[in-house]
Amino acid sequence: MIYIFDLDDTLYDERQYVESGLAAVASFVEKTWSVDKRSGFQELVTLLDRNGRGRIFNDYLANRGIAVNKKNVRACVSAYRLHQPTLTLPNNHLTLLERLPKPLYLVTDGNKVVQSKKVEALNIAHYFKRVFVTHRFGVQHAKPSTYCFEKIKQAEQCQWNEMVYIGDNPAKDFVNLNKLGMPTVRVLTGVHKNAPAKPGFDAKFTIQNLNELPALSL
Repeated sequence: MIYIFDLDDTLYDERQYVESGLAAVASFVEKTWSVDKRSGFQELVTLLDRNGRGRIFNDYLANRGIAVNKKNVRACVSAYRLHQPTLTLPNNHLTLLERLPKPLYLVTDGNKVVQSKKVEALNIAHYFKRVFVTHRFGVQHAKPSTYCFEKIKQAEQCQWNEMVYIGDNPAKDFVNLNKLGMPTVRVLTGVHKNAPAKPGFDAKFTIQNLNELPALSL
């Protein structure tokens, strides 16, 4: 069986990255507009918990009396995306990656620079035969597209039922792979752990955490 992993909220808690990025934005705003970064970070976290990430920088700049225009918002977005994060992979996940049969693959959605920085910060690239950041191939090939999985299938000269994908988001991670007969595993972690799944969208298997993965009869 060829194990293919999602990244965010599957192998590590993405909240780590988000808070690391918000700290970078708070530091940038302090340097640019002399707003205290400690109180700024706390305000950004409060905005995140209240409203999510959608307009967080617009709201933060407005609250601090800073002009909310494209230039300033984009500067905050750049500070967030281009910062080098400090991330930690749980020890049990490292042990899992070491012990699973090889090859392993990683398939993750998102900005290619951001996702690459996450992989670098976690120091996990060496566990995988190849890391696929779907956006490198165009946003049309992001999940639920099977494009990157087809590339893995071709490289390994295997059948769909000889690969398994482990992810967390029932809105996009599993639906098209299910149709192909590929085993799928949903780990109930992160922001989507309580998300309901539409018919056909949930994984074939559900686990509470990655410790349960090796025991599955795939």
